[in-house]
Amino acid sequence: MGKPIEITRLDFSAAELRELAARERDGAIVRRLLAIAMILDGSSREEAARLNGMDRQTLRDWVHRYNAEGVEGLRSHVSPGRPSALNGDQMEELRIMVLEGPDPERNQVCRWRCADLCDEIAVRWSVVLTERSVARLLHRLNMTRLQPRPYHPKKDAAAQEAYKKTSLTW
Repeated sequence: MGKPIEITRLDFSAAELRELAARERDGAIVRRLLAIAMILDGSSREEAARLNGMDRQTLRDWVHRYNAEGVEGLRSHVSPGRPSALNGDQMEELRIMVLEGPDPERNQVCRWRCADLCDEIAVRWSVVLTERSVARLLHRLNMTRLQPRPYHPKKDAAAQEAYKKTSLTW
């Protein structure tokens, strides 16, 4: 059997913790409050954990957080997640690069595709990304993957207009 857990924070009695649990809307916090209330009433750690759907070790961790932070310590914290592959300045430069379009002579493409952007990002910032990751970056920049129809960089607008005027229309 495990060593008894000592609750050092005595801001609330077991009955007051149960009242807090009755008003709480988050079920996970309710279970934690009720488990701590059971321990304050003298129940064993194993019994309190079992009746509240958790492991003894998990209950021990929640008691330590309750002792350190009070009832607010029983709330689940959102993990910040993995940091972005590109920092803010690089993201802004990527946005400008996509809006301006590729240089046909240097990049050998007439429009950006995710595969082309992967290569360009690897060259510019030495960051290797997958096509899906680049699509996520574009989404984060509020850009879609839909693109206007590409046009040839050497097209002659005057010649096109002249052709439209002289061609037969149906």
